[in-house]
Amino acid sequence: MSRKPLASLQSNRSNTQRQQQQPVSLARRLLFPSLPNTDLPLLLASPVPPELTAELYDFIALALRAFVNPWWTKITRYDKEFLPDITRILTVVVRDLEERVLATDFTSVICRDIPVILTQHYTDYRNASSKIATAYAAGGALSIDQLFHQFQPHMALSPDGQIDRDYIRQILDHILKVCLPPEDFEPEAERLIVREILLKIVVKDVIPKIVQPWFIQKTILDLLGPQPGPAGGISISKSPPPSQSSQTFSFHTILIVLLSAIQSISGACLALIHTYKHAVNTIKLVNQSPSKSFHPSPSLKTAQASSPILTEAISPSVSRTPSESSSTSSLPKAPLSPSDFPAPPSISTNRRERLHEYYAHGPILMISEIFSMRDRYASSVIITTISMLASFFTPFLDRLLPYILDSILSPALLLNIVRIGKRTLFPNGYPAPPPVDPTPEEQAEIYAKLIAWRGRGVLSHLIPILLGSDSSVTLKSAIDPLTSTSCNVHLVMIILDRIIIALFPELGGAGPGESL
Repeated sequence: MSRKPLASLQSNRSNTQRQQQQPVSLARRLLFPSLPNTDLPLLLASPVPPELTAELYDFIALALRAFVNPWWTKITRYDKEFLPDITRILTVVVRDLEERVLATDFTSVICRDIPVILTQHYTDYRNASSKIATAYAAGGALSIDQLFHQFQPHMALSPDGQIDRDYIRQILDHILKVCLPPEDFEPEAERLIVREILLKIVVKDVIPKIVQPWFIQKTILDLLGPQPGPAGGISISKSPPPSQSSQTFSFHTILIVLLSAIQSISGACLALIHTYKHAVNTIKLVNQSPSKSFHPSPSLKTAQASSPILTEAISPSVSRTPSESSSTSSLPKAPLSPSDFPAPPSISTNRRERLHEYYAHGPILMISEIFSMRDRYASSVIITTISMLASFFTPFLDRLLPYILDSILSPALLLNIVRIGKRTLFPNGYPAPPPVDPTPEEQAEIYAKLIAWRGRGVLSHLIPILLGSDSSVTLKSAIDPLTSTSCNVHLVMIILDRIIIALFPELGGAGPGESL
């Protein structure tokens, strides 16, 4: 009779020892110290893998320990409820943002609006470059940054690219008002602390970094991948002189060559079969996917006239002064953009769902403008053919591109982004030292590598056709509009305005839940 209680007591001790041996996560110790169970509460309302929830909480715990705990412990060392309370507020804000992200048509933003912004950026930069040392630049007194600012005036930017902090403060105030609970938004001290922290992150940490020309060029190089050789070509190693035995052909050598050729052909056929099956399956899934109703893109003039905050945010080329209009007319006409093909002004509601979004036209026109493909005969024929095919397959492409974006923007991508960000910002569990900017010599090397890029495989043979006989000149022309920090600030701010209007349409004049 005494053995059973003894056995149960031993089992309880073993379970207790196992629980004590299991390490308690940082998120559980800092954010949920009084939570009884071992499972962390859900952070996102959508069904996501448990690994993503754990990584998000771990990232929040690392950030709070690094940036909040140091100064809060100087105020009081005994309050253990401050970080959990911040986590509660962050949960409410994250879920509100998640709801807005799921309700936003990012396909229209990514495939149509952002390409138009980039196309306009290249057009205005090249127009400003053509006016240097002319009467339009006051006889050479105006720099290219000042000329570019005349083409894209922004209420939050000065001609030298300085950001007006009050502009960002007003946007952050609105975001906090719609995301924070009323009891957390009403205390002014709490709201100002949160707003100024976010303002510092946006204005001092993020934007000044990503607008640097070397940062953009290095990012492009990382996306393109390493080159096979130092100058973009394949390095050929000298082989030793063939021996006498290798020069003699035998039946065994012929058999090996024949079998290798058969194996290569069979491998290519299997790859084609796999590609065909995958393409057929993708086409079936795309055709079965529900079509989205037509949501017209925010009208540039309407957004500028109705937005109390984001004035002139979407398009910098809507309002022109008479001098600017006359100066622009003397230049070659810019290529057409998707905004040149608007929907008919009077369209009934029941017909709008049958209209097409023309998602593929924006990227095609953007690529044509970036690489100046209309200036060369071969590339002009290619881009015109692609445009005609895109127009012919518009209904299918309007289904395919949202399907691809939905598959790319998945919880797995968010999980990888969070893990990469955690390893970058907190490599050893604590903030990493700020990276040192490359020297001017290293920046020049990055620029030279990008200009000397020629691709690999089949692409290396297509580059001379697409970019012309001297590809370096075309690549230099494509990179130059991104070599001005002030102009890059204009580009980033306009893209940021567009994303904010997509998430918070009431800032652009529409009510919550309405599209502009």
